[in-house]
Amino acid sequence: MKLHLANFGQQNIFSGYGDGYVMINKVRHEQNLIVFPDQIFESWPVESVATLNLEHFDTVLPRKPEIILLGTGNEIAFPDYALMAKIIQSGIGFEVMDTQAACRTYNILVEEDRQVAAAIIL
Repeated sequence: MKLHLANFGQQNIFSGYGDGYVMINKVRHEQNLIVFPDQIFESWPVESVATLNLEHFDTVLPRKPEIILLGTGNEIAFPDYALMAKIIQSGIGFEVMDTQAACRTYNILVEEDRQVAAAIIL
């Protein structure tokens, strides 16, 4: 396995995670949030995956990321199929995974200079 030093510059990256929190650039966050490489939307008002609707993505969709990574906590939980279909039909990729996998995947995509958004439910 080849190891190399990641160069994220001034971009937001996940530097840690655990039960009920994520760390972005070594700052602990304990509430749901949306993360872009250049901006963080804290206190994302989502109660659960089951209550997600298109309006919850109003801060994400206008930015037209290539992909949205939905981190659903310790276990994978899929939102309503109609919601996922609407996002995908708008030309934006949408992947659902547990929060730890979403954090790791986000970091890889940021390093590849991809336009990514991580929507994290803690």
